[in-house]
Amino acid sequence: MPELPEVETTVRGLRPVLEGRRIASIEARRPDLRRALPADLRQRMTGARVTAIRRRAKYGLIDTDRGDTMVFHLGMSGHWRIDPAELGPHDHLVIDTDAGDEGGGRRIALNDARRFGLVDMVPTDALAGWPGIAALGPEPLGPDFDTKALGLRLEGRKAPIKAMLMDQRIVAGLGNIYVCEALNLARISPARVARKISRARLETLVAAVRDVLQAAIAAGGSTLRDFKAPDGTLGDFPAQYRVYARAGKPCPCGGIVRRRADGGRSTFYCPRCQR
Repeated sequence: MPELPEVETTVRGLRPVLEGRRIASIEARRPDLRRALPADLRQRMTGARVTAIRRRAKYGLIDTDRGDTMVFHLGMSGHWRIDPAELGPHDHLVIDTDAGDEGGGRRIALNDARRFGLVDMVPTDALAGWPGIAALGPEPLGPDFDTKALGLRLEGRKAPIKAMLMDQRIVAGLGNIYVCEALNLARISPARVARKISRARLETLVAAVRDVLQAAIAAGGSTLRDFKAPDGTLGDFPAQYRVYARAGKPCPCGGIVRRRADGGRSTFYCPRCQR
């Protein structure tokens, strides 16, 4: 947490505030998050104009006209705040912009109570080789994620399908919540051996992954504890959960949702409809 829908919600919330604006100042209010902030962050960002804000997997990317990209990851508890009335103790990075066409500069603050997030500066043309991005699989909402591509990546794999979907080298951006939801929608057991899933069922799974992610993005993602969109709204997708965090409650098929631990994570599934 946050997963792809939360990062996409964040990116969409930041675009109207930052895109096209020049960075007037950037203040690191502490030297590190998960790791040290770039020593040249202020030098490379101050005075730069933001040309685009986009996402790759669970990373947010802020491109500038200097050929640099500021990469951010929200970790476990991170979120950006737009024009906060005052800064709090967990607002660790603060960006102020020059006035835009409508007048008045804007301020955004990266708030991260648990400090598992990260910020880095990477030349834009070197992003593909940056360690956090280099080994990523296809975007699940992009054209490269389809039945054939997923089948090739699962060929010969003896691991359970849930573990494979959470492997960022197989498909980028998925995490525990949305894998549980997609597997339930596709009626596939999280324990099924990946290589044994038929092409027809993989086609259903690809569609389920896309449907779950699109619904989650439309709902602003999931707020379980800390996540908020940049405008302060909470993610409303938990109201649509089919199985996640619903152990002992009914699945849409009428079965009862169960929970088990897999690799230190909770897996929620319905033994009646997921085979």
